[in-house]
Amino acid sequence: MAKKKASAAAKKGNRIIRYFREARAEVSKIVWPTQQATINLTLIVLGVTTAMSIGLGVIDWVFSRLFALIIA
Repeated sequence: MAKKKASAAAKKGNRIIRYFREARAEVSKIVWPTQQATINLTLIVLGVTTAMSIGLGVIDWVFSRLFALIIA
């Protein structure tokens, strides 16, 4: 009975250790973008976000005017 408890504890510890080893191995496979690629992608995201905000704002303004004409 004592061996089973010790064996179960060892397996539990091995699973945790194995998990962290595998996680570390996966993190080492990551290919991080260069600083220039990060800057370019950030600028693209900001540009698209700005363009969409302006576009949706214009559409909202147009519909507001149309509904004001219909209601008034």
